[in-house]
Amino acid sequence: MTNRTKTYDYIIVGAGSAGCVLAARLTEDPRVRVLLLEAGGPAIPRESKIPAAFSRLYKSAVDWNYSTEPEPYLNGRRLYWPRGKMLGGSSGINAMIYMRGNALDYDHWQTLGNAGWGYADVLPYFKKSENQTRGASSFHGAGGPLNVTDLRHVNPLTRAFLSAAGELGIAANSDFNAARQEGAGLYQVTQKKGKRHSAADAFLEPSVRCKNLSVLTGAHATQLVIEKGRALGIAYVREGVLEEARADGEVILCGGTVNSPQLLLLSGIGPPNELERAGINAVHNLPGVGKNLQDHMMVSVGYLCTKPVTLASAESLPSLMRYFLFKRGPLVSNVAEAGIFLRTKSELAEPDLQLLFGPAYYVNHGLTPRKEHCFGFGPTLITPESRGEISLRSTNPQEPPAIRANYLSTEADMQVIVHGVRLSRQLAHSKAFETYCGDELHPGEQVQNDDEIVEFVRREAETLYHPVGTCKMGSDSMAVVDARLRVRGIEKLRVVDASIMPRIIAGNTNAPTIMIAEKAADMIREDA
Repeated sequence: MTNRTKTYDYIIVGAGSAGCVLAARLTEDPRVRVLLLEAGGPAIPRESKIPAAFSRLYKSAVDWNYSTEPEPYLNGRRLYWPRGKMLGGSSGINAMIYMRGNALDYDHWQTLGNAGWGYADVLPYFKKSENQTRGASSFHGAGGPLNVTDLRHVNPLTRAFLSAAGELGIAANSDFNAARQEGAGLYQVTQKKGKRHSAADAFLEPSVRCKNLSVLTGAHATQLVIEKGRALGIAYVREGVLEEARADGEVILCGGTVNSPQLLLLSGIGPPNELERAGINAVHNLPGVGKNLQDHMMVSVGYLCTKPVTLASAESLPSLMRYFLFKRGPLVSNVAEAGIFLRTKSELAEPDLQLLFGPAYYVNHGLTPRKEHCFGFGPTLITPESRGEISLRSTNPQEPPAIRANYLSTEADMQVIVHGVRLSRQLAHSKAFETYCGDELHPGEQVQNDDEIVEFVRREAETLYHPVGTCKMGSDSMAVVDARLRVRGIEKLRVVDASIMPRIIAGNTNAPTIMIAEKAADMIREDA
């Protein structure tokens, strides 16, 4: 151990969406000294700034490149999980969709014993972070750090998708984040002047010049320093050297749904029997660490396009020149340009299906390109019953933990996806797509009855990149943090990221993660 131990008021572990927000908000007080640790490097690749190029970052140096264990309900496949390993975390490699979920999601969190997390409580924090280019309203904020804007480029196929939804009687929705979530509409995105606007761009970059913020990249946290039930600091490896930093105030874990529970387990906080099997001395019995894993599952329903209008030509010379000169054209696309939220059963209180649309061939995370012009639908289960877990493989902090998502373990979950596949086909065969729709590539015309669709789903379904819940908030025996995000039974230790969600929200998870950090920053200041 090096003797270069420095002391700060707050140590934040992880510079993803939540970590960037906390670093910015806590350093607004010039008296507060903050250390922000990030395992990824300092460089942000050019592809991260170009909206349509995000899948180029998958399996690169800025990706943790995780895989699940063999999934029992998906033919034993190991599913690839991209997670951002860079300043800004997954907000630097995602599809930039700004989505809050359903108001009922947060009211449900509150009924689970989490006072202060109802929709009326969290809406001000969504608004606080937002610079809504349409202007401020009762649902939106203007002047916040994060730029939220309409798409600069909308593909004609996306317009056809919205017309097709209208043909099927699905109401138009110009703002999924206002009074009503259901319906069909264009997504708003976290972009600014035609470029991605990640949490690092929005929150961290304006704060890095603050003298009271220290940012260490290439710093892989290995273990919490805990004495007598209190978190005193963090050990981390940087450039091959094991170092330690101490906190007079708090240690705040912002590593995300995979890394936050892994660090707790490595530090002896979790289910004692599992810790002992992994060769770790149990410091504190907290059985819920790593449990309650939830994610959104999607399958691609794809078609050949009979006209050359898709993103297949996004990297043509005219398109490249249009982007680099004017930040316009197809490269500004976030690929998933529009979507539908709906209830597959009328008795449901909120939508359980999100159906995304993209004017591109998006199979295997975009890692399997196709030269022909194609378009696709992405029916997604957004209120899953299935639960999984994160557990240790070994005591080595550099080894990824075991991820068992347990996707589609219930019949109800599978039926939502089957409904979404059938709806995708209805949309594709509408009048609006008449001049565009060629052969069906996935699942293919030979797949027709429910059993055949189920087998297609088991063969091809993938994550939609929204894992949450492994350090859940609550007051029951499996809760890891309380309603103020303090780790139960350990002083001066919090978790602030998507892992605290007791139940996954019905929509994309980046905006809610930023909201969680905005709210946590106020709670940390109050508790200090």
